[in-house]
Amino acid sequence: MKERQGLIVYVTQLKFAKSLRKYGNVHFISRKLKYVVLYCNRDEIEMAINKIQRLPFVKDVVESFRPFLKTEYENAKPDKAKEYDYKIGL
Repeated sequence: MKERQGLIVYVTQLKFAKSLRKYGNVHFISRKLKYVVLYCNRDEIEMAINKIQRLPFVKDVVESFRPFLKTEYENAKPDKAKEYDYKIGL
């Protein structure tokens, strides 16, 4: 399985959002804030950013930092009150 990374593409008008499908998988389109969340393979991410930024309807392209964040936490202590609720079956 190839690693993927998200791109947030801010567009001027939403009618151009469908044309971004050829650069990756469109995951979400925000009508209110006018952006598109797009997923691409990590080895092709630089090439995709360069191509997307050249499009006339694109305002900005931002990479997602999620693959670089640590998601495993150490010394996470469970809350005693919640642990008690789970034992009763609430």
